[in-house]
Amino acid sequence: MTFALSSAASGVLASIPSPTISFVDLGPFRIHFYALCIVAGIIVALLLTNARLTRRGAEKWVVIDICLLAVPLAIIVARIYHVATHAGFYFGPGSNPWNITQPGSVWAIWEGGIAIYGALIGGAVGAFLGCKWSGIRFWTFADALAPGLIIAQAMGRFGNWFNQELFGQPTDLPWGLEIAPGNPAIPVGLPAGTLFHPTFLYEVIWNLLGAAVILYVGKRFTLQWGKQFAIYLMWYSAGRIVWESIRVDPSDIILGLRTNVWAAIFGVVLGLVIFIVQSRRHHGLEPSPYVPGRESKAPGAVDSTDPSDFVDVSEPPATSDTVGTSATSSPATN
Repeated sequence: MTFALSSAASGVLASIPSPTISFVDLGPFRIHFYALCIVAGIIVALLLTNARLTRRGAEKWVVIDICLLAVPLAIIVARIYHVATHAGFYFGPGSNPWNITQPGSVWAIWEGGIAIYGALIGGAVGAFLGCKWSGIRFWTFADALAPGLIIAQAMGRFGNWFNQELFGQPTDLPWGLEIAPGNPAIPVGLPAGTLFHPTFLYEVIWNLLGAAVILYVGKRFTLQWGKQFAIYLMWYSAGRIVWESIRVDPSDIILGLRTNVWAAIFGVVLGLVIFIVQSRRHHGLEPSPYVPGRESKAPGAVDSTDPSDFVDVSEPPATSDTVGTSATSSPATN
């Protein structure tokens, strides 16, 4: 019995198999698992962001108004970013950049190929416009989004597993990833049966840990004014520097580093700058998730269980210099 259990355990730990299919056909429609992973991640992020935003005192489902702009722009810019940083894939000899009916076109997002940092750029622009439209403070929305966003990114990485793409260097570790022979991303000259680092799994684990960290420190230290989003940027980007450095898929190189490594380094620096600047600018709690004058007045629209956890409701100091002034940061700042 002991021998049998030992053999079974060693077999399980010998490698991680890759799925043999990446899509299903339903009549005339082809459903790619990569797309399903992304859609599932978006839904989870939307639900978690809505719960966190309404708890902060925002109107129920105002997140949908913001996401109507943020999500499409995130996907569009993510694809543009990927194509721009992998131009040789789409515009090299024998390529097919524009014919959507043939594999390998710039439009074929269902084949894989969206850049997270492109999604962050496009999503940030869309979220900023959506917040202006709905009256929500941009940094309030960013903080509410942070844990859901990194969970969505973890879920999206399973799409890379189904597509057998973006794996790491060869490894003999017991959790090496099996890749089907003939995969064009396999480096030339490797023997059959070579295993690779499952970078998708590394990032899934790292991202889920990051979500837990953001939720804990955000609650423990009542972080507001974009500081939870800053932690997201630093956490996600620090891990991305490592995973990106061991991947074998081709990428443009700048000063010896892959373009996404530079993007991740910039993400760490940007997150640190946001955290420091916002900590210096805002010493109190956010007076409201809305910018002044845009508060929701619809009856029953707000579903905040305990607003005092997140909003400064204390009386201002009763001195001649401060009577009538807010104990928080300037309410005009988003």
